[in-house]
Amino acid sequence: MKNLIVVTGGAGFVGSNLIRLLLQKSNYKILSIDNYSSGSKKNHVINNRVKYINSDTTKIFEVIKNPKKVKVIFHFGEFARIYQSFIQMDKCINSNSIGSNAVFNFCLTNKIKLIYSATSASLGNKGKDKNLSPYAFTKAKNLELLENLKKWFKFNYEVVYFYNVYGPMQISKGDMATVIGIFEECYKKNKPLTVVKPGTQTRRFTHIKDTVEVCYKAWKVDLCRHYSISHKKSYSIIQVAKLFGKKVKFLPKREGERFASALTNMNLSNRVYKVFGKIELKDYIQQFKDNS
Repeated sequence: MKNLIVVTGGAGFVGSNLIRLLLQKSNYKILSIDNYSSGSKKNHVINNRVKYINSDTTKIFEVIKNPKKVKVIFHFGEFARIYQSFIQMDKCINSNSIGSNAVFNFCLTNKIKLIYSATSASLGNKGKDKNLSPYAFTKAKNLELLENLKKWFKFNYEVVYFYNVYGPMQISKGDMATVIGIFEECYKKNKPLTVVKPGTQTRRFTHIKDTVEVCYKAWKVDLCRHYSISHKKSYSIIQVAKLFGKKVKFLPKREGERFASALTNMNLSNRVYKVFGKIELKDYIQQFKDNS
């Protein structure tokens, strides 16, 4: 009997929020596989239906002893920062290429459905931004591989594209911190908000609640589709900083920085179905300020 859901990166920001949703909406047991490179034990959910294993996805065949019990794998456990992928390219490739190939192979071998978290970084500038960074490159290559696995073996998967996710349990410190997490941390310490030049680069921000809801719905359908989950409104980074009402400190421009986070209708030969989040960034920031 298939009674297990696997979440790679289950101790991370998105993964831990997804586990909470899965506990609410399903009766399955949940296994998190995380190497804690960016995840944290602070994000663990204390529930007898959830088990956490400290391991790399490269070892997934060793970690999951009984694959016949696995209903679905949500693969969120990848290296997920653009600028840092230049500095830690070996870790990026090990996670996003070698680790993800192992997950794909495990799902294919055992006929397990896959929900894969793609990135808006591979869609920008009509797909040309896929070569802007090691991170974007590895993610784009994974999408090419998935498309071929579908053609060759009728592989069963859904793809969800994330757009600058923010909300509870986001990373606010260190190299893996999110934009909103960094701004919140600066605000609480009454320090200037750090903005990478030029500041006019635009992004679409999506609340974590909206994001994991789409991930859950992608599991419940069987259409082998690509979905983008974002908000209709885009902001420049400087506009977001101004919503916090604090002074700004500019940082030098970084390698791989995209000017715009654009939506697209197609990726490779796949139509990308657009899903828009309900939670507005400016309302979230105002609530954060009111509670600070």
